[in-house]
Amino acid sequence: MQTLTLNNGVEMPALGLGVFQTPPDETRAAVTAALELGYRHIDTAAAYGNEREVGQAIHASSVPRDDLFIETKIWISDYGYDETLHAFDKSAAKLGVDRIDLLILHQALPADFDKTLAAYRALEKLLADGKVRAIGVSNFMVDHLTALLDTATVVPAVNQLEIHPYFQQRVVLDFDDEHGILNQAWSPIGGITFYRGQGEDRGSVLEDPAVTAIAEVHGKSPAQVLLRWGIQQGRSVIPKSTKRHRIAENIDVFDFALTADELKSLDALETGRRGGPEPSDVTLAAYGRAIPEA
Repeated sequence: MQTLTLNNGVEMPALGLGVFQTPPDETRAAVTAALELGYRHIDTAAAYGNEREVGQAIHASSVPRDDLFIETKIWISDYGYDETLHAFDKSAAKLGVDRIDLLILHQALPADFDKTLAAYRALEKLLADGKVRAIGVSNFMVDHLTALLDTATVVPAVNQLEIHPYFQQRVVLDFDDEHGILNQAWSPIGGITFYRGQGEDRGSVLEDPAVTAIAEVHGKSPAQVLLRWGIQQGRSVIPKSTKRHRIAENIDVFDFALTADELKSLDALETGRRGGPEPSDVTLAAYGRAIPEA
């Protein structure tokens, strides 16, 4: 497994298993399969409602804890300094761990950014206390990052974003690169383009002729091509699946390389159309929900 070095020296596997929208029982089975197949990085979130099942699968496996990289996210309902410290306690207890490898803020709260800043100060405290190994953010745009960096004492190690050939967010990626923030792709195979019924004109990047042609040349699947595209450009990728054969397929991406022309052809697929929610629309009124205690 290829690894990436974060800005504080912590090493993280380049590819992990995501469990977004994975029901609890299926989460346990998916994580178990992933660990058996060689995954060592699992990405979950308090808002997914499946941290407990991720922890159960981890503890039932024979993989030593020190070989694993566990990532989770604080939901906006738990922003605020004391609230975020308690959110760590909830997540750690559900996962059954004393320390989390990467803890990130799930979204910015643009209309109440003071809460976001307070939450990030709590992450800095957790990092200083050794309760997490690295901290970061998710779905932060350049204006959010700029405001955060004006007050933060620790530069985020990671910014997790929707990144696939149909929506590449190059302005944010470039800002992150300039500031030593690793870009991590959620929906790296463009699943968001077909999970949420985006309309017939939306299409699936997995079926794009440019992608399928490259896949045929390399004897790989379209999903493997898209994951390789992200990895070769220095990003972390966290594809999700609950099917064992897909989980196995997604990790089998380290035995081939895309040419410069192939990378350019995938870069050219940009549509500018976001699949997830607009970051500016994220508010407690619209998206807030209580995260249960452990």
